[in-house]
Amino acid sequence: MSGERTGGGKAEVTLHVGGVYATREPTIIRTLLGSCVAVCLIDPSTRVAGMNHFMLPAPAPGPEDASEYTRFGIYAMDCLIGALQRAGGDRRRVKAKVFGGAHVLEIAQNGDSVAQRNITFVDEFLRCEDIPVVGRDLGGELGRQLYFHTDTGKVYVRRLRDWARRQLRTEEQAHLRALAQAPPRVGEVLLFEP
Repeated sequence: MSGERTGGGKAEVTLHVGGVYATREPTIIRTLLGSCVAVCLIDPSTRVAGMNHFMLPAPAPGPEDASEYTRFGIYAMDCLIGALQRAGGDRRRVKAKVFGGAHVLEIAQNGDSVAQRNITFVDEFLRCEDIPVVGRDLGGELGRQLYFHTDTGKVYVRRLRDWARRQLRTEEQAHLRALAQAPPRVGEVLLFEP
């Protein structure tokens, strides 16, 4: 996550995979999505708002590497809700806008793709938590660049084409390789029959 001030005085924060940010200050939170998902939450009464950016719904079974846990939706959602509450938002008033889940990786498209698993996860999580979804732009084949204005709750979406799409695909493949090549988890137990 990185931050800066714009000419108009509004702070800007950029989220990358695993990023979570919430604030009560007028801020533009931006991110770039392919098969990843970003959830924007806002408490309309206090104007406290935030965003996360996750890559997969949940880690494989076993102990997780705590330094990377917000790459997974199950943790990124809990962290975002907690950050929103710490900034003064009320969980009971929160509304959501969800984005991403594009099929940008060059693998056969099926119901179990990374993008589809992310969409299924976020829909189910928000439904189970009774968080109303007031805006969504999920699926398709084009990545997205988001600009979330926390003071108004507006999200501006730019669809990515050609070179940006190739760059996004390369970055996502690198993230997936890094997760797959993570060292074996200490304490993992494998059961087998002789």
